[in-house]
Amino acid sequence: MLAIFLKTLPFFALIGLGYWAGRSRFFSAEATAYLTKFVFYFALSAMLFRFAANLSLADVWDGRLVAAYLWGTAFVYAIATLVCLLRGVSMEITAIEAQCAVIGNVGFLGVPMLTLLLGPQAIGPVMLALAIDLIVFSSLIVILITLSRDGRMNLSVLKVVGLGLLKNPMIVAISLGLMWSALQIPIPAPLNEFLAILGGAATPGALFAIGASLASKSAERLSVAGWLSFCKLVLHPAFVAFAALVLFHVDPYKAGVIIAAAALPVAGNVYILAQHYNVAPARASAAILVSTALSVLTVSAVIAWVTGA
Repeated sequence: MLAIFLKTLPFFALIGLGYWAGRSRFFSAEATAYLTKFVFYFALSAMLFRFAANLSLADVWDGRLVAAYLWGTAFVYAIATLVCLLRGVSMEITAIEAQCAVIGNVGFLGVPMLTLLLGPQAIGPVMLALAIDLIVFSSLIVILITLSRDGRMNLSVLKVVGLGLLKNPMIVAISLGLMWSALQIPIPAPLNEFLAILGGAATPGALFAIGASLASKSAERLSVAGWLSFCKLVLHPAFVAFAALVLFHVDPYKAGVIIAAAALPVAGNVYILAQHYNVAPARASAAILVSTALSVLTVSAVIAWVTGA
């Protein structure tokens, strides 16, 4: 456990450095926004494309893994939803809370950290988990909030969801990379070097950006934030582990990767969606802040368990 904690510590130290920079105003909110945009559209996309271009679809796709991650995530999503309904919370806020309970920071934190800690072969399972989060659950929250407001489903909602997926650089980078791999085109050395240099900025840039963005988050509604953090950091990896190891018998290594991915703290894009729809942004903000702080210990514990360290 201690050895894994010491390995994860530099990642969280970078988040802490970013938090200090944002909190001290050394890094302004505008600077944080531009750094996040650089990482999201350029550095992380380059990293994902390069990883995907060196894999085949057969290396990435695993039906059992997809079923296990979907089952575990959907189960925790249902628990969070049920608790909201028992509390008499509106459907819009329920959608935000359920999203906080299951959507982790797989893109900015999981891709760089898990591929370094668990090995480069972890990228396939991590990309699958990321794709499920983006395609299934990020679409679901838009549909639920729209249904709650309009009282009905229409084609314009599906259009918004579809365009959102097509414009997401992570989805685009993974898709283009797998297409490049399928065509069996060697990556020219100068292009490969370019992608390696640009993608190399993803890890420090993403972690620093996470910390800097956390500096603007508030810790209001700590009781709800604590419950949602428990769902994300404890229940989500636990149910994904049960599904992967007991129900669907996923390969042990791949199971370990998606369990570790499920243990990651609440993703920043939940706050972006909450702010965009003006639905409980302070609640999402608090869940991100609390879960990220607690994940320094919980993520290390989960990775230590799945690796037997």
